[in-house]
Amino acid sequence: MSLRLSTVILPVDRWHDGGRAKWQRAEELGFHAAYTYDHLSWRSFRDGPWFGALPTLTAAATATDRLHLGTLVTSPNFRHPVTLAKELISLDDISDGRVTLGIGAGGNGFDATALGQEAWTTKERADRFAEFVPLLDQLLTEDAISHRGTYYSANEARNTPGCIQRPRLPFAVAATGPRGLKLAARYGQAWVTTGDPKLYETGTPEQSVEALRGQVEKLGKACAESGRDMAELEKVLLTGFTPDRGGPLESVDAFVDFAGRHRELGFTEIVIHWPINDSDFAADQTVFENIATEALAQLG
Repeated sequence: MSLRLSTVILPVDRWHDGGRAKWQRAEELGFHAAYTYDHLSWRSFRDGPWFGALPTLTAAATATDRLHLGTLVTSPNFRHPVTLAKELISLDDISDGRVTLGIGAGGNGFDATALGQEAWTTKERADRFAEFVPLLDQLLTEDAISHRGTYYSANEARNTPGCIQRPRLPFAVAATGPRGLKLAARYGQAWVTTGDPKLYETGTPEQSVEALRGQVEKLGKACAESGRDMAELEKVLLTGFTPDRGGPLESVDAFVDFAGRHRELGFTEIVIHWPINDSDFAADQTVFENIATEALAQLG
């Protein structure tokens, strides 16, 4: 099974002071895609520089030619399907069809209350996500949409000429629970996971692999219930959140071992974080670039 290698570039650099260079270097290194997080602020980076995802991706689209681009991930926490659809159609056009929308239910971090609302419960996030994704799908595939929902509505929303990619740009749905997996099976062109968060602090890499195996099996069941062939979905692992942590980036051999074990589970794309000094994503830049240029060949 072929494997793609991608990176995620956090939006922490001013565009003219290192930002643009990272995206261009990602293309030079041969990454399949470069993604960024769609947050208003995030974890330990909250009090430092943090730029908007969609403007950053638009700039990256004009600075690159072949590199696929996307969010990992956008959520309903501060987005509305009507305005998001318009921005995505524009981004897809500017990039000439190189955009994937990573999308998830969101969490209870800083984004959850930045607009002044109370943080939603897990059920409320799932309810909103279940309404958000189908409406966004409609908005990206039909010229005019009117819809009255519990959480999201559209009134004669126009989206001509639509996406360059047809029938719309692909969705990479981040999900591990039953309702999210159903959305991935029905609307996704890809499925995204970071593993089992309960194992991050005290679990082992072996336990993580088994947890991921279980997630893949649940995805298969959701696809079967939806009448979908699971082989149609790309399976994306965003690294850095399993008990391995930064271990796979310590050497090319370490990454090859990690990637091989996860390819056996059915993953078709592995995403590694661009190194950021003095952070959870600190790594040797030379080793990182060697992984980008050498690891897939060693996997065969």
